[in-house]
Amino acid sequence: MNFAENGRIINLGIVGLGGRGRGWTKALLDMKDVNVTAVCDIYQDRIDETCQMVEKGRGKKPFATTDYHELVAREDIEAVLIFANWEIHARVAAAALRTGKRVGIEVGGAASIEECWEMVKLSELHKTPVMFLENCCYGRDELTVLNMERQGMFGELVHCHGGYQHDLREEIGWGDVKRHYRQNHFMHRNGELYPMHALGPIAKLLRINRGNRMVTLTAMASKAVGLHEWYLKNRLGDPLTERVVAEGDIVTTLIKCAGGETIVLTHDCTLPRPYSRAGRVQGTKGIWMEDKHAYYLEGVHPSHEWVSFDEALEKNTHPLWKAFAESDREGTHGGMDYLVMRAFVESVQKRENPPIDVYDAAAWMAITCLSEQSIALGGMPVAIPDFTNGSWINRTDDVPGQYALL
Repeated sequence: MNFAENGRIINLGIVGLGGRGRGWTKALLDMKDVNVTAVCDIYQDRIDETCQMVEKGRGKKPFATTDYHELVAREDIEAVLIFANWEIHARVAAAALRTGKRVGIEVGGAASIEECWEMVKLSELHKTPVMFLENCCYGRDELTVLNMERQGMFGELVHCHGGYQHDLREEIGWGDVKRHYRQNHFMHRNGELYPMHALGPIAKLLRINRGNRMVTLTAMASKAVGLHEWYLKNRLGDPLTERVVAEGDIVTTLIKCAGGETIVLTHDCTLPRPYSRAGRVQGTKGIWMEDKHAYYLEGVHPSHEWVSFDEALEKNTHPLWKAFAESDREGTHGGMDYLVMRAFVESVQKRENPPIDVYDAAAWMAITCLSEQSIALGGMPVAIPDFTNGSWINRTDDVPGQYALL
């Protein structure tokens, strides 16, 4: 596999220059076949810092604006990367698609089903691909499990579990001060706000939108006390201590698939805990448990005994991850950021469809607003739209390159 970064040079525009946006800008500038030509944010200090970074890396300041409509209209960029707040991801994507620009979207849940459909329809209308930048699809453990599943080592898959279990009370609690949008969502919404890190790898395992699809979900939320207690302890006297937090401390979403499989997602960000994505993959021949860092294969391992997942990482590492580990490339989040961004960059260079496409983006993003509906209805089942309009039945992944999640 080749990480030479010697494709044709592409010019990108970036919308959203917060911590994630500036981090991605730096990573892109480290790629010799990428130019950052235009940048956008509503805060001038972020624009100034990013422009200095680009000028240092490329010898020329990029076009800069506070209006994303100006950026997407420019003819000197061929793709737009969106790292802005969750509320405007779909809106910026729609604006870019209307100008024929390819789109890469940082992860975040949807506010409505309508915005998901609009993104799909515009992508189809303008024949312009969208890639959802779900980095966890390229994590070492996730790729190893994918490789094992494709070899049939787990048998027929029956159930998967995943979560975003991350103590973010500091980040959320100081969101108004540090200009972080996540706080606003926790104060106003109650649902599975961040399903993608868990759902992305699971969806690829279960071939969602490619011979299988998610059909229905039901969700429930616990009471919300963790963030309120944090406010009382850390911001006593602040008006925020008087506000009601909408987001339950633990949100559980159960999804049923057309193939009969079930998926459980857990959102857990406002109680004390170590980080975990709580991966679990269970089939007729075995099981993998992320939190135990262990797996078990019937007929291979001693009966009813867990085996360290280190064994699988040694024997069954995905070819893509093995090639990356042997290269001189580096990347944040253990390297998966580099892999997901190169998948996007090279799909733009080659004018190919990306491995995580607009139908994936719409289906995964929709879980957020659909879970809100289910919770509001007391856990009632809610139908999950088929954004492929029936083509999932015979649809296959038509991206056979090295970044394909086959």
